[in-house]
Amino acid sequence: MNAFALLLLAFLAITFLQSGLDKIMDWNGNVSWLKSHFSQTILKNNVPAALLIVLALEIVAGVLAVMGIIENITSHSTQLGDYACMVSCVTLLFLLFGQRLAKDYDGARTIVIYFIPAILGVYWL
Repeated sequence: MNAFALLLLAFLAITFLQSGLDKIMDWNGNVSWLKSHFSQTILKNNVPAALLIVLALEIVAGVLAVMGIIENITSHSTQLGDYACMVSCVTLLFLLFGQRLAKDYDGARTIVIYFIPAILGVYWL
């Protein structure tokens, strides 16, 4: 059992499953806020589609993280955990792109905080 992998994957599972659940539970509120957030960007007419893509990536990353925890405990392997980290990085890059596009530099900076452990996971797992 790899304590680093378990803690990192727990972090990613909590981060992405909670975020995905929030998007599902308040879809209309999220779409409304994001339409305003991206009103001056090329995404202004595609907010629901973009949100759906991010939601799908978040759910995949979170589920892979949970599966990676189970795999690490049962077989001491980190393959699924590595995939979880890679999907997490892709998801965070999509989010970073959106924040930069919207010129929300504080939001972009916050995403980097999540990106650091995810990219370390890709490197170490």
